[in-house]
Amino acid sequence: MTTRELSNAIRFLSIDAVEKAKSGHPGAPMGMADIANVLWNNYLKHNPNNPGWFNRDRFILSNGHGSMLLYSLLHLTGYKLNINDIKNFRQLNSKTPGHPECDVTPGVETTTGPLGQGIANGIGMAIAEKSLAKEFNRKGFNIIDHYTYVFAGDGCLMEGVSHESCSLAGTLGLSKLVLIYDMNGISIDGKIDLWFTENIKKRFESYNWNVISKVDGHNFSEIKKAINLARKEKNKPTIICASTKIGFGSPNKQNTSAAHGAPLGADEVIETRKKLGWKHRPFFIPQNIYKAWDFRKKGQQFENQWNNLFKKYKKKYPNEARDLIRRINNKLPKQLNTTIEKFCKKQYGDLATRKSSQVVLEEISQYLPELIGGSADLKESNLVFCSTSKAITKSDFSGKYIYYGVREFAMSAINNGIFLHKGLRPYASTFLIFSEYAKNAIRMSALMQLPVIYIFTHDSIGLGEDGPTHQAVEQLTSLRIIPNMQLWRPADTLETAVAWKGALTRTSGPTSIILSRQKLPELKRTIQQTKNIDYGAYVIYEKKGKPDAIIISTGSEVYLAIEAAKKMKDYNVRVVSFVCAEIFDEQSNKYKSSVLPNDIENILAVEAGVGNYWHKYIGNKGQIVSMSSFGLSAPGQEVMHHFGFTISNIIKQVKNLIKENGRKT
Repeated sequence: MTTRELSNAIRFLSIDAVEKAKSGHPGAPMGMADIANVLWNNYLKHNPNNPGWFNRDRFILSNGHGSMLLYSLLHLTGYKLNINDIKNFRQLNSKTPGHPECDVTPGVETTTGPLGQGIANGIGMAIAEKSLAKEFNRKGFNIIDHYTYVFAGDGCLMEGVSHESCSLAGTLGLSKLVLIYDMNGISIDGKIDLWFTENIKKRFESYNWNVISKVDGHNFSEIKKAINLARKEKNKPTIICASTKIGFGSPNKQNTSAAHGAPLGADEVIETRKKLGWKHRPFFIPQNIYKAWDFRKKGQQFENQWNNLFKKYKKKYPNEARDLIRRINNKLPKQLNTTIEKFCKKQYGDLATRKSSQVVLEEISQYLPELIGGSADLKESNLVFCSTSKAITKSDFSGKYIYYGVREFAMSAINNGIFLHKGLRPYASTFLIFSEYAKNAIRMSALMQLPVIYIFTHDSIGLGEDGPTHQAVEQLTSLRIIPNMQLWRPADTLETAVAWKGALTRTSGPTSIILSRQKLPELKRTIQQTKNIDYGAYVIYEKKGKPDAIIISTGSEVYLAIEAAKKMKDYNVRVVSFVCAEIFDEQSNKYKSSVLPNDIENILAVEAGVGNYWHKYIGNKGQIVSMSSFGLSAPGQEVMHHFGFTISNIIKQVKNLIKENGRKT
């Protein structure tokens, strides 16, 4: 048995699975099989018996369309992915979906497919490793000590997120990050020399990366030499530029786009078997090859060694060990609830909710050493920097604040990687309008059910003079309709504190906290109303008796709604603060009907954004005061007045509703 036969096991599992599914991408697995063979059999520290072993090396397939490469590796090395799972590639409810999904397949570190994001995820994991190592390692106890390996293709490096994230990785000196670039020169449209001609070596050298170029991706000794050099680098991340042949071994489709995104075809599969000397039937792997690939015993030895070291660490450093275990398990410290409860008893006065958020962060950060994050060059605007914040730098990784620069997409994708690593709770911040730059990474947070926290400030036309390029209009709705997203738009400091609590206690999806630039009045509440904030929407103002109308609102418009209701002395108008609609939707029908009774038709929604989202709450006869255009450049109050976000207009619209629908008693 030769080393090439081990590689061919990957190739033919991939070929056969794609052929059976009549769908998939065989070319990349065929081309990268030799590199994967060398890495997984000689360097990668992992344990198929326990895919979640904390100190494993991380492996990310950024070019996720080549998923059968990863599935083949997991199957061959002994993960719980059997041959029937391989045969069910791309089938309904299989463990081998078309692109790798981290919550579906054991051993998959992150969900990849949108090209380039896997690189950023890997950078996030490398940041997490270096941060936790700085915090927890002690002399003789390198309990956090692993590499992050990323496979990526030409398409990954074309995507802008690779530039954003790799630039930051070089600045931070992530020396235990190894990016292996599959330079096959082919993408879906064919040979890339018509549209991708940059000098990758110079590009990555300019990022301050260690570049190992001109590696033959089918020469085992060259691959080993390159990985050895990468592992010796102590100051920079490394990119290994490996030339490969897409569809390696296919007589007629090697080095062509025909091998990229479609099955080879029955005749070509037969010819490829002949050319590579693979005499076995589809999906059959000889036992001697299985035995050579099986990593379960060696992987368990790796973990046992680490467990023994960690056992000694726990005895010598019990507090650190206990805190690390808590954080790996995503458990919050008990002091957090007590701290949040303080906000129920204090008066903070009129504050912009971005400032309210900083007040909250100032209080809670001292109890949350796992909190890590930053802003996309808007520290003084987003206010996510507090007295406990300390910047991470290449020479000092003891901080927890990341200066992301103007890199919204990379920031969000990196945070996904930080959370996936475990041990840290990441947050990202920018203006709400620039969530658009980050949207696909935000979507991936939701798809992977990661409780990443997004802090979006300057939330509406109320930000004023910067005008429509910076004024968020449709972004509230576009975030709310992402499945598994929870969006909080608090009206004052107390609601902001509850929003932070909701974000931190959430374990199965991202949270967006939407904050104002302008000051908002502090609102008065009863004890019960304060408790009801947790339910997502609650009655914040009403008179006794059945309401004539209901105003539902969020954020900066809640105060306007309350003042309007107070001025309508001849009517009984209820005001509902809809601070998080997604949480309200989860409540019992009894609670929901107590807030929005089924027999009340006069419901007005007021929000300074596109209002389509509110139709499901206002019924057939309700109305909406919202935006139907972009904003304008003028002082914030003037812009709000121009578009009808005033007390007088709210009163007018409520009276029109009552006149049109009648007044029920």
